[in-house]
Amino acid sequence: MEKTGFIGLGNMGRHMARRLAQAGHEVLVFDIRDDQRKALESHGASWAESVRAVADAAEVVVVSLPTPAIVEQVLTGDDGVAAGKAARLVVDTSTTGPSTSRRIAEKLLAGGMRLVDAPVSGGTGGAEEGTLTVMASGQADAYERARPLLQVIGKNIFYLGEEAGQGQMMKIINNTLCAAATLASFEGLVLGSKAGLDAKTMLDIINVSSGRSFATEVKIPQCILHRDFPMRFTTDLLHKDVKLCLDEGARMGVPMWVSDMARQMLSFAIGQGKGADDYARVIQLYETWGQTQFGSADR
Repeated sequence: MEKTGFIGLGNMGRHMARRLAQAGHEVLVFDIRDDQRKALESHGASWAESVRAVADAAEVVVVSLPTPAIVEQVLTGDDGVAAGKAARLVVDTSTTGPSTSRRIAEKLLAGGMRLVDAPVSGGTGGAEEGTLTVMASGQADAYERARPLLQVIGKNIFYLGEEAGQGQMMKIINNTLCAAATLASFEGLVLGSKAGLDAKTMLDIINVSSGRSFATEVKIPQCILHRDFPMRFTTDLLHKDVKLCLDEGARMGVPMWVSDMARQMLSFAIGQGKGADDYARVIQLYETWGQTQFGSADR
């Protein structure tokens, strides 16, 4: 197996890097924080001291980073991956949006590198278990080279063609639908709680009826029903993804009014101090306004 670099060891990246190491890949990892160093080294990964050190040693570099600006800096900035002596293929599992992805692909190609944009969906649980959905695009031979890695981190692998950024387009559409459905679910469930309906019973009914979604089937039962609110995906990041989608809609002349309402609510939640919280906590704003609570820690 080729030596594989992995940059970005946050909530998603640390699980993906661990799975690659456990699958027998020679993995060289880096993050600006070293709190994951011991854990990953215990699984067989090696720690690099910089982005450039990864790209100087590994032919394939996977990245999992929080924002488009950070992805672009890490990949194409001074002493970034593009300056590496060994790197020839970049697999970007971050969510950057298609415009950024196309720009990065062009810059990398000018230096003899190719990009597979391969954003993922499934949350930290999917990353930990290797069951992520992967939405990939890029030159066909580059995708085939990346596919063995993607099959380690994901269960549902989709190839969306050779045009750069198509994987990113699909990802931001998916996350925008998730945001809109989640916020609508919060509204309905808080209303039901105020009316005296049982929280779990509401979810049981919705999940065998036409109102079901990822929010009602997974997010709300796992993160809100018992009032534990585990950290999985921040409000800041969800807002970022929705804004990326709205920007593409505006660029292409596609109206997205409902999605923009979801963005506005997420923006308001960030203004109320919930940006760094898991987006499940946005329901607390609705609960405050409705003077009620959905779910209970006593369940």
